[in-house]
Amino acid sequence: MNLLEVFCHVDDFIKVFMPVFHQQLLTHQLKKRHRHTRLSTSEIMTILIFFHYSHYRDFKAYYLQWVSIKLRQEFPHLLSYKRFVALIPSVLVPMCAYLQSIKATSDGLAFVDSTSIAVCHRKRISQHKVFAGMGQLGKSTKGWFFGLKLHLICNHRGELVACRITPGNIDDREPLPEMAKNLWGKLFGDKGYISQPLFEELFANGLQLITGIKKNMKNKLLPLFDKLMLRKRSLIECIIHQLKNVFQAEHSRHRNPINGLINIITALVAYMHYPNKPSLGLNPKEIKLLQLSC
Repeated sequence: MNLLEVFCHVDDFIKVFMPVFHQQLLTHQLKKRHRHTRLSTSEIMTILIFFHYSHYRDFKAYYLQWVSIKLRQEFPHLLSYKRFVALIPSVLVPMCAYLQSIKATSDGLAFVDSTSIAVCHRKRISQHKVFAGMGQLGKSTKGWFFGLKLHLICNHRGELVACRITPGNIDDREPLPEMAKNLWGKLFGDKGYISQPLFEELFANGLQLITGIKKNMKNKLLPLFDKLMLRKRSLIECIIHQLKNVFQAEHSRHRNPINGLINIITALVAYMHYPNKPSLGLNPKEIKLLQLSC
């Protein structure tokens, strides 16, 4: 999608969401002025989303060298960089709601995985203050890190079905029941999701969790279709690779924890609008035929 298409899609959502959102806010006796900024909420969100398509590694260079110069005609009421950064936290709730509105559905075949979002270098963990109280010390296959964890569920088309952001020390299995609440069919994960109570809880809700086995576990017979889909679990790993290396979902230059969360959320939104997602190239009819033939 180009800039105009993304803006129109975001603006259509904001026109419906913001009036309902303001009606749900709690009132108090303190009077506050609600002055409208020169940039609308839709424009701020569009600029943030398009940062992940720009190939810039830091937002300041993107705003000063690209938006302020190349996109002046599209955004005639641009603000200074300092003022724009001050307004970023105001779009946290609309951006989260927008992400929920564009998430995909599952056709009975889904993949789950998690990845670390380090917010600082390992050598600076003891000195880090920006995400103090929010980020936690965790361990991944690449070693120790300090920060957050991003939990994802995708369908066979490479579209995001559910996502959660948790502290870095949270077990991968803990947020899965809530994430998979409305899913059915089969869910494929790695060995980190092995748990008999978790399997029984999901199975009672119509979802079968399928994982590999550890070396000290007894081998179990699996249908050929399940074995083939376990080998295709690399699909969600490709998505995580794109989120980190193409859409800059992870970097250690944040000065505000809210802006750091918005960076992750806008990366997910930008990925959902990305036309060239990794996919298995199967439609629901082909999946059913494979299940019957295997």
